[in-house]
Amino acid sequence: MNSATQLATVAFLLACPECGDVLAVRDRSLFCARGHGFDIARQGYVSLLTGASTKMSGDTAAMLDARAAFQDARHFAPIADAVAAAVHRDAPPSPFSILEIGAGTGYYLAAALDAAPDAHGIALDVSKPAARRGARAHPRAASILADAWRGLPIRDGRIDHVLSVFAPRNADEIARTLTPDGLVTVVTPTPRHLSELIEPLAMIGVDTAKDDRLAETMSAHFTLRDRDVVEYSMKLTHTDIADVAAMGPSAHHAAQQRAERIAALTDVVQVTASVTVSTFGIR
Repeated sequence: MNSATQLATVAFLLACPECGDVLAVRDRSLFCARGHGFDIARQGYVSLLTGASTKMSGDTAAMLDARAAFQDARHFAPIADAVAAAVHRDAPPSPFSILEIGAGTGYYLAAALDAAPDAHGIALDVSKPAARRGARAHPRAASILADAWRGLPIRDGRIDHVLSVFAPRNADEIARTLTPDGLVTVVTPTPRHLSELIEPLAMIGVDTAKDDRLAETMSAHFTLRDRDVVEYSMKLTHTDIADVAAMGPSAHHAAQQRAERIAALTDVVQVTASVTVSTFGIR
């Protein structure tokens, strides 16, 4: 399915960022009844960013290249499997919709769509390089460039399952866009995540209160349905370690010394992957 066709499939879920009206695909653009139009980029995504420039910069192309390489090596496959299981376990009657906020490469959305063969997905990210990747993440995924903190360009009560994997989330907007029985699955790192690399590479560690802060930010609209810890050991080469350091919050932290620090490590390093997978329902 090409990008325009996939955008046409999910257009009824989308809201015009200018007026909130429903959108539809015409030729290579999205239009609302009031005449606001948004061209589909040749890379397959559509930008629904409007107004002044967003303060959110999103991931760079280099960060996404590193993340894609690490994901393609299947080091995070158990995490993707846990996300897919959460979607499959709680899937509503088909057809249904899945939105990933801060989709990045679209890796987790693709896993969820593989587990839900009747579903259609939306990869939403504020980064243009991510939007380009999202457009080719899965045949049933459409890609939207938007800033979730300005408001999701999604109509009220239209999304069945929202995903937020290693990404910030706007709980108010998620609640607005979910169906009454809708769910949101959030993946956050535990303090043990990549712990063997934090000190040697001067990477940014995980806040020990992260799960508590998640519960607090979600509590106004959601109740916890399921929570699982996914933890396992990865055998990482120097190339893998360079990728995992360059793909996340530590990408620009102590980067100049990173190659030297990595070279000082053993050829293969046992590194812990540890995340919490939490699924919430509307109150």
